[in-house]
Amino acid sequence: MGFWLIAIGLTNAQSLRIEDCYQMARSNYPAIKKMDLIAKTSDYDLQNANKRFLPQLSFSGKATYQSEVVDYGGLLGGAMLPPGFNPPSLSKDQYSVQGEVSQLIYDGGNTKNQKELIRANAALQQQNVESNLYTINNRINTLFFSTLLMDAQLKQNQLNKATLQSQIQKMEAALQNGVAFRSNLDELKAEIANMDMAATEYRANRRAFLKMLSLFIGKDLNEQTQLLLPEPPPSAFAIQRPELQVFDRQHSMFKAQLNGLKTGYLPQISGFFQGAYGKPTLNILENKFGPWYITGIRFNWSLGSLYSLTNRKNALRLSEQAVEADRETFLLNTRIELSQQEENVKKYNDLIQQDEEAIDLRASVTKSAEAQLANGVITTHEYIQKVNAEHLARQNKIVHEILLLQAKYNQKFISGN
Repeated sequence: MGFWLIAIGLTNAQSLRIEDCYQMARSNYPAIKKMDLIAKTSDYDLQNANKRFLPQLSFSGKATYQSEVVDYGGLLGGAMLPPGFNPPSLSKDQYSVQGEVSQLIYDGGNTKNQKELIRANAALQQQNVESNLYTINNRINTLFFSTLLMDAQLKQNQLNKATLQSQIQKMEAALQNGVAFRSNLDELKAEIANMDMAATEYRANRRAFLKMLSLFIGKDLNEQTQLLLPEPPPSAFAIQRPELQVFDRQHSMFKAQLNGLKTGYLPQISGFFQGAYGKPTLNILENKFGPWYITGIRFNWSLGSLYSLTNRKNALRLSEQAVEADRETFLLNTRIELSQQEENVKKYNDLIQQDEEAIDLRASVTKSAEAQLANGVITTHEYIQKVNAEHLARQNKIVHEILLLQAKYNQKFISGN
């Protein structure tokens, strides 16, 4: 396949490799923007989770009126009171404004698990985007090799045209010498016209493929663009598709969620300080406005989550088993596709060998036909048939060589290498 360096157009035209197309299509695809958005969102969520251990400040206030208050004089009894002592009486209207600062000391690992869950979710979302971006490569393969096929057919068409033009020159000389008919020359020229029409169709198809390719890669491609035929990739492929990492990320999510179930029944400890101003103060015997404060440690332990803990664990395990089943299904389908492409590779290798044999035979027939035409043994129409038969054999080989290379790159895509 040494002659397969396709170069249509000017020598200084831009050249493009299939690897360049992969990279440019990835950078140009709108979904790539989601990678950065997911990373930034994850950063914000992690920062918010870390702020749970920052001091929390809150304010509250109230003004109330009570229909009844404690009568300390009545409770103590007038006879028991020392002379000159008047017990205080509380006002029915009471007021307070207070602020509280609390500091989380221990949350049972809830914040740590929340951050693990945020990271696992971000990794899963990014890997989903990565999988979607990877599928673009398959479409790039189709457009790239379709363009190469048009290039190769144009080249072979030009070579066949050159063969007939050589015969036209000989026929024109024979016509001038009166040893040929005008109809013979016209038939050769008519066949040249057919080849020109075929070339027009090849060029139109090539422009269409390049236009679609340019939309994918975000770069203008013109008729002078050269697509370089890639080297055949290695024949042995281990399955390394990005979808497999999606399944791994899902397992990480389940692990973080399972750890989160443990934090639901662990205690939380926090310190607090309350400062307030109002009437009455903590010393309710003094019925007047004044400040006061309370400080200490809070301990919260709710065991309500234990009622559904087992069911939630079982639900997570079932979800994880479903993901594993999806993974096995994906691997099976991928192996089936690889097997199909392997059969295609074998088929095209066999066809190319048969093409080479057919070309040798057709070339020998065409060479004999040239001599027979020159000696008037066969007609021009018969000669064109033999030339076209050789041309078709060479075209078949070109198609099979391109399809063989495309099948190998399909293997590369399917396996994820």
